[in-house]
Amino acid sequence: MLASSQSAEVTVIIVSWNTRELTLKAIETLLENAGNVRMQVVVWDNASIDASAEAVAQRFPEIELIAHDENIGFAAANNRVAKVAKTEWLLLLNPDTETHPKAIENLLQFGKANPQAGIVGGRTVFPDGTLNPASCRKKPSPWSLICSAFGFSRLFPNSSFWNPEAIGGWNRDSVREVDIVVGCFFLLKRELWERLGGFDSKYFMYGEEADMCLRAAKLGYSPMITPEAQIMHLLGASTKLRSEKQISLMRARASLIEDHWPAALVPIGRVLMWFWIANRRLASGIQSSFLGKSEAAVEWEKIWNARKDWMKGY
Repeated sequence: MLASSQSAEVTVIIVSWNTRELTLKAIETLLENAGNVRMQVVVWDNASIDASAEAVAQRFPEIELIAHDENIGFAAANNRVAKVAKTEWLLLLNPDTETHPKAIENLLQFGKANPQAGIVGGRTVFPDGTLNPASCRKKPSPWSLICSAFGFSRLFPNSSFWNPEAIGGWNRDSVREVDIVVGCFFLLKRELWERLGGFDSKYFMYGEEADMCLRAAKLGYSPMITPEAQIMHLLGASTKLRSEKQISLMRARASLIEDHWPAALVPIGRVLMWFWIANRRLASGIQSSFLGKSEAAVEWEKIWNARKDWMKGY
């Protein structure tokens, strides 16, 4: 239930950008299904041009809305809201989500019961109820990049050995320690957020939660996932083009390698990223020579052509 900033125990932060209908549904299901939890809800709109802010204000006048006049990115927007939050807990929730019954209550109880985790998340599914594995992952490693660069992760998606970052084969149906809790459903104490200095705002879009989880691990925390807290997550609804999203993801990955790998391994990471996209570009090009140029081939060509940009990171 909604509560004042003085009596609430968790501040739910939703950062939206051009996802009006999805944002409205996210708020609706949050208010209906959060469970027995006292929460403050803050929606930060990053200068949407689809009247998202106006729609939220009209439909949900009881929640706090911040309609910013420019898109400052996911990390910076969450930092702004968290800086003035007064609650003990902070929960980041994506606008392309739908909260399932008692998801917030259960996640908060799990966080309280597992203080050693520091950061906790839940299970995510697609609209048809099938598993969306993108609620968590392992950190990038030389081996995981080799698997991605040479197609092993795609060939053996259900193998934790060949698809290590996605933790292939695990249905997110058990409590487990993970390297990274994804920012779509991301709970931690405000005290830890402040100790970590919030998100590193150079991660404009993607990678910010991975960086925070890895920094938390250096302080001795072990982020965790619980299947008892479940939401629907569409994944990347505000990013329409495959190339646009993949370029941002690759840029974030380059920064994570730079920030968290030993210096001697960073050049290897960059080379493996280059091979990854080169191989995808080559494969799509070969396919196009037989079947005609597909939309996917066009998108991979854009990603390849932008390699000098994303390899620099943020």
